[in-house]
Amino acid sequence: MLKVNDSERLSFALMGAGDADLLYELDQDVEVMRHINGGKITTMQDVHEVFLPRMAAYRNVEKGWGLWKVSTTSDGAFIGWVLVRPMGFFSAQPEWDNLELGWRFKRTAWGVGYATEAAQHIMSAIVAQQKVTTFSAIATPDNQGSINIMKKLGMTYQKTALNKDPLGDMQVVYYALSV
Repeated sequence: MLKVNDSERLSFALMGAGDADLLYELDQDVEVMRHINGGKITTMQDVHEVFLPRMAAYRNVEKGWGLWKVSTTSDGAFIGWVLVRPMGFFSAQPEWDNLELGWRFKRTAWGVGYATEAAQHIMSAIVAQQKVTTFSAIATPDNQGSINIMKKLGMTYQKTALNKDPLGDMQVVYYALSV
């Protein structure tokens, strides 16, 4: 089982079906959801019928794939998550040695470096325990917050293209970091 030790400000745990309430809570802010789906909040039905089954499909505790719950070490408060899964997981040709990183954080946690710190910490734990050649991330072209995180992680722009996903195709920018 992949272990991610606490950082100075954050603690990490792989999420599961028992975290449905936290996933729901995070997705109730229109601003948090703006670059995900245009600002539509998630229903509890969506969490149970779409989100949890998708997460279960790519979750692998040995490899650290899934959603990593991020909480503050000072008070244990849940502030968001970091996604780890093979790039193109839901396509016909997943890239097993190219891991996609994603993140979603409560607005109260924006602008203080939590997403960058969490993603960096998780990346380091993965690289120390398994063979990965690349970390990648995608964002809508106008999601400057996520693009800034990608750059802080050392990722560089690769292309702008249509990302195909069973939940809907979307024009995105691709960033990547070879490790």
